[in-house]
Amino acid sequence: MSKKQKNTVQQPRQEFIFQKKNYMFMFIGIACIALGFILMSGGGSDDPNVFNEDIYSFRRIRLAPTLVLIGLGIEIYAILLNPHKKKN
Repeated sequence: MSKKQKNTVQQPRQEFIFQKKNYMFMFIGIACIALGFILMSGGGSDDPNVFNEDIYSFRRIRLAPTLVLIGLGIEIYAILLNPHKKKN
């Protein structure tokens, strides 16, 4: 009579959106953000009647927020990076 037909329907191959390169950049961005927040910490005084000038240091006012913003930029780049794009 008739032969049995095999189902030739292939299941779509599932791929992750992000690849190793994306995760590497994400980790670098998180490390920059964490380092920025660590550099921002401290500088307070235990005695409320004593003012500590260290709160206005270069590290806390310029360096730490810059590191946080750079880390956020790296995170955005890591999300938008397309590892499947092939170079011609």
